Amino acid sequence: MRNRFTGLALLLLGSLTHAEELDQDDARRLLEAGAIRPLSVILQTAQATRPGRVLEVELERESGQVIYEVEVIDRRGRIWELHIDAATGRLLRTEREK
Repeated sequence: MRNRFTGLALLLLGSLTHAEELDQDDARRLLEAGAIRPLSVILQTAQATRPGRVLEVELERESGQVIYEVEVIDRRGRIWELHIDAATGRLLRTEREK
């Protein structure tokens, strides 16, 4: 019985942190509506935070908030994931990939 509750708790936790990936059409609509900042602004924030080469950019909706995830590799070969609020361009958090 305890394992069943643990499994249910993990399932609920996973659904709370689930991110919905948005595509190019979604991004265009949000940009035209003024709901998100242009990618050029987001990349300036990313480069100011962690200079390096951008490997990947994803636009996601997390708990109702639209977020750019920018993956950058720095000069030392470390990979960083930057979470940037798409509406404001504000850096939310930075994580180093292992």
